[in-house]
Amino acid sequence: MIDSDKIVAIASQEEFVAAALEVFHFQAQRCAPYKQYIELLGIDPQEVKSLEQIPFLPIELFKTHDIYCGDHAPEKIFTSSNTGSTVASRHMMSDLKVYEQAFFSSFEQFYGDVKGWSIYGLLPNYLQREGSSLVYMVDRMISRSGSGGFYLDEYEKLIADMAADPKPKILLGVSYALWDLAEQYAPKLADTIVMETGGMKGKREELPKAEFHKILTQAFGVEKIHSEYGMAELTSQGYSAGNGIFRAPAWMRVVVRDVNNPLQTLSAPARGAVNIIDLMNLSSCAFIATQDVGRTFADGSFAIDGRLSGADIRGCNLLVQ
Repeated sequence: MIDSDKIVAIASQEEFVAAALEVFHFQAQRCAPYKQYIELLGIDPQEVKSLEQIPFLPIELFKTHDIYCGDHAPEKIFTSSNTGSTVASRHMMSDLKVYEQAFFSSFEQFYGDVKGWSIYGLLPNYLQREGSSLVYMVDRMISRSGSGGFYLDEYEKLIADMAADPKPKILLGVSYALWDLAEQYAPKLADTIVMETGGMKGKREELPKAEFHKILTQAFGVEKIHSEYGMAELTSQGYSAGNGIFRAPAWMRVVVRDVNNPLQTLSAPARGAVNIIDLMNLSSCAFIATQDVGRTFADGSFAIDGRLSGADIRGCNLLVQ
């Protein structure tokens, strides 16, 4: 099986395709739910010889099946934030070192060495539950950076600590908590990147992203709002430096599929339901059909526009029953 060092060293499209096919053929044999899904689609894995032929596993199966192909018991099981009454997804992680390698390498590709930053985490809903991959990531980043910390609703302490910190800072927060901070205090944040992750989690109304970011830029006195795109079922993250346009690390690809024909992917530029290839999902499944809706662009960047409604979902979930 291909190792994580080779994945994070990918530097060309040719290397990406070769690695993706190697990962696919391994997981098509070793990941039982993925193997069954491929069989139900009537696909012979040995006939898959191009990126376009690789089938994407519906993300809902992380809620109902053990999506795992590790050769020993998982070191960690991350779970999704199951807002409301939904069932949480489970991502079984064979080796936490692979997850750390992925998120540090992703971050460094876009922001440089984390040691050059102070990382402040405003993630109350994530901190108040077990199994959050985001909390694990931010905790390790804070530890490596040597400065920053986690905050629940101690907004005055957060503002004072950031004001006294001479290092460049990243304030990474869940959307509703950043909105609360902006509305209640509107602190002008010097030498700081404000990065939002996740949605309102049912705490506040959902706003169009551009409108929400305008509220935050005005309150915090920053030019742009950055964003992090990740989920419990992924090992890697994409980042936006503003305007909602994301870029992914070299071992990750976002493509969109036709909402009415989920086995048909669309060439960029296009809009549709989001499929993700995350080659660092080495012990689960690297090819995931999400429930997000988005756009892809010719330069490989992408935007997330929202979620599929129940009425938009068409077939393909053969194992959900």
